[in-house]
Amino acid sequence: MPKDFPEGYNRPIEGQPDPWSPSDPKWGGFWEGGTHWSEVIANHSDDFFADAAKHDQPTFMYLAFNATHDPRQAPQEYLDKYPAENILVPANYQPLHPYAEEIGCGRNLRDERLAPFPRTEYAVRVHRREYYALLTHMDAMIGRILDSVEASGKADNTWIFFTADHGLAVGQHGLLGKQNPYDHSVRVPFLVKGPGVEAGGRVEEPVYLQDVMPTTLELAKVEKPEHVDFHSVLPLMNGGVTPYPAIYGAYLNLQRSIRTPEHKLIVFPNAKTVQLFDMQNDPGEQTNLATNPAMQPIVKHLFEQLQGLQEELGDTLELTDDLIGS
Repeated sequence: MPKDFPEGYNRPIEGQPDPWSPSDPKWGGFWEGGTHWSEVIANHSDDFFADAAKHDQPTFMYLAFNATHDPRQAPQEYLDKYPAENILVPANYQPLHPYAEEIGCGRNLRDERLAPFPRTEYAVRVHRREYYALLTHMDAMIGRILDSVEASGKADNTWIFFTADHGLAVGQHGLLGKQNPYDHSVRVPFLVKGPGVEAGGRVEEPVYLQDVMPTTLELAKVEKPEHVDFHSVLPLMNGGVTPYPAIYGAYLNLQRSIRTPEHKLIVFPNAKTVQLFDMQNDPGEQTNLATNPAMQPIVKHLFEQLQGLQEELGDTLELTDDLIGS
């Protein structure tokens, strides 16, 4: 992880000089060593595929970008693509999350200290600008990697998976970081390119990002270890259905969630509250339906499903029925 520095926190404050620049190599971070770390990965990929082109043995490469982790640093040309004044503030922006401290996303969490409390629209625009710039720079490096695959002559026989361990709130719900159960942070990309894969195809079935591991094992004709709870996505790409009727989420003992195609139930034990969202009609998770009496049967059903998943997965955090008022 790139090293942090005091100047990168509690910024920017409108009307005051910004003490930090995301394109200045003097701060180190992604620039440590003289070359941006995303470019280092692309450089190594060039070398790897140039070597792979020389033989017919199977190859495997795992690439772990540090982007888009903070400090969100990118070359100036990428920052110039996103003038801060043109950045839209998200519709679910809030100055503060009502339970930030109780859910572990308060003033002591490093990710959340990046911007001032309460959040301002100005700070959100600046942070989103830097996020987009770093993301676009990484995308350009991914393009270089794909070019290297093509140049190796092995593109038609290569499987490529792209996923991520989290998203970032960057102003949504009054949050900056990843440690929350909302879709902007837990719903990640899962892209597949390979022989016979439909270009532009889309599978709506829910998966976990960890499914990439058993998928690659299946492609390599290696039996999945018994202790692995996750599943190959290859059957889904051929019209199969998900093995996951609901998706489980957890962060420390401070947050639990369960997600179905229709609804998400979020439980904040320390705040003694739950939130229910209609994911079909409210994908930005702006209207909490948990206090609506008509929705109580759904709250109760999802809560019981969540407790069942806890037992199945060995989650020992006790969620008592008084959290949902029953």
